[in-house]
Amino acid sequence: MARNKYPEITVEKILEVSQRLFMEKGYDNTTIQDIVNELGGLTKGAIYHHFKSKEEIMDALGEKMFFDNNPFTLVKERKDLNGLQKMREVIKINYEDTERAELSKRTLPVLKNPRILAGMIDTDRRLLAPLWQTLIEEGQADGSINTEYAKELSELIPLLSDLWLTPTTYPACEKEIMNRFNCMSAILDAMGIPLFNSELKELVEHRVEELLK
Repeated sequence: MARNKYPEITVEKILEVSQRLFMEKGYDNTTIQDIVNELGGLTKGAIYHHFKSKEEIMDALGEKMFFDNNPFTLVKERKDLNGLQKMREVIKINYEDTERAELSKRTLPVLKNPRILAGMIDTDRRLLAPLWQTLIEEGQADGSINTEYAKELSELIPLLSDLWLTPTTYPACEKEIMNRFNCMSAILDAMGIPLFNSELKELVEHRVEELLK
């Protein structure tokens, strides 16, 4: 069999088809064979050459969608914002990414698939925490943030927002989720990062409402 000269094109196609099917049918209702059937001649072996499982496809898709619209990159060179304002802008951009939000809804329920849950935690630790730490340290330098725990809080923010505030991992009604959010906000305030202003609180409320529909 001839070697694929353009593996990145194959991967892109697999992720494109998988995203569409996950959105249309939901993650649990989409099989590897469903993906194969939409790949226009590629075989199941071609998928397994790049991805060991459907869970790996989901991991790669989530990372691709994030980096295609990476809010940290978008705010990095903003000279008009201090560190704290950049953190707020990151959250705003992320919450306005409706495509990623819809995909998250379609992967419910995460608790029934520990592999996806583990992937989320790994992504938060490996990719997101260092990006948050950079902005916190920038805020320490410019005076907009006053904390001694840049590294620890950079790990805590994605851990709480992606897991504790998410009903797919910690089932809860809207009121309970908002209570958790207010608790998280109070913790960050006390630790020297007054992150959530009124605009962000409204965005969070809207996202929670959408997620629980």
